[in-house]
Amino acid sequence: MPNLELPFSISEYATRLDLVRKSMDDNNIEVLFTCDPSNMAWLSGYDGWSFYVHQGVLIGPVGDPIFWGRKMDAVGATLTCYMNNDRIHGYSDDFVMSDKHAMLDLSNVISDYGWSNLRLGVELDNYYYSAKAHQTLSLNHNGNILDITGLINWCRAIKSDQELKYMRRAGQIVERMHAKIFDIFEPGRRKNEVAAEIYHTGIWGGEDEDGLFGGDYAAICPLLPTNKEATAAHLTWNDKKIPNNSGTFFEIAGVHRHYHVPLSRTIWLGEPPRDISFAEDVVLEGIDAGISKAISGNTAGDVAKAFYTILEKHGIKREGRCGYPIGISYPPDWGERTYSIRPTDETILKPNMTFHFMPALWMKDWGLEITETLRIREEGVAEPLANVPRKLFVKS
Repeated sequence: MPNLELPFSISEYATRLDLVRKSMDDNNIEVLFTCDPSNMAWLSGYDGWSFYVHQGVLIGPVGDPIFWGRKMDAVGATLTCYMNNDRIHGYSDDFVMSDKHAMLDLSNVISDYGWSNLRLGVELDNYYYSAKAHQTLSLNHNGNILDITGLINWCRAIKSDQELKYMRRAGQIVERMHAKIFDIFEPGRRKNEVAAEIYHTGIWGGEDEDGLFGGDYAAICPLLPTNKEATAAHLTWNDKKIPNNSGTFFEIAGVHRHYHVPLSRTIWLGEPPRDISFAEDVVLEGIDAGISKAISGNTAGDVAKAFYTILEKHGIKREGRCGYPIGISYPPDWGERTYSIRPTDETILKPNMTFHFMPALWMKDWGLEITETLRIREEGVAEPLANVPRKLFVKS
């Protein structure tokens, strides 16, 4: 076994592999291929900014996971994966940005292991799995190819103690990020200057009983739209000066070892209008109602219905889900892409599930985001993983 400092124990990686293999058996899958970098890291430990080329992890009927990727990235796999180097395969650079597709090499690797006639599971609905990749693999694999989108993601739903330790560190980081934002956010300052301080604080990290720890890059860049911009959910920053008498929401995440704790707050510069203050009161009441239902044994839908009931009582209309599971993630998204906090979702909440409760309002002239990342406890209501006052922040 490589002499590496791994983020998790070998036994934890083995437990994850057993969990995935059980799910493979349940779904009649003999070999699995994932190219989702979050799933790759969770299964193997691989950590590198190489997801712009074809790469992935193979799980066969026996043995450790197999890393497959560009030869120069296979070097990174030897430095981050827990497997022995004979489970790491690198393809030559003539497969990169070429008419000679890398999936030809993957099919040869699968064949070399004697798996070319086995049922192969792939993630058809994944950011990193292209139509051309599937076409090429389909033409060169003799066995059936089946869709296993979400199979590994669901295996990640319940967090281990070590994962929760990383998420609590990420929670401390996002606390520091919001404190820095409130300290420096003022009329006349350029948005990009604020974004720079967000990045600096997030990457600097924090400190706990084990000493100093650093932050990682987030799967989503900081979102900080102002006034009319904040009616849209996903605008980033610009180099304009911040106006007085304005509202800006900050959707950011603390990240440690790629484990995310997103947390959104809104700052109003000046005296908040009456409709903003009213919306704050309603959202806070709704958040309390939702958290009161975030209990082991309840459903994701129970949380959403509690929140929407409060909105309806006060005559506020909102569409869409109001939360999603989170954990380890790489760009372009920090969600785990399994269940959703929406009224129709019947997923049973279990201890150590973690999700971003995201009941934001994007109205005609403004946006308001006050959110929490929550862990389902064994008993009682969910635990917030960060401690930032739950309110509209006002600077006059």
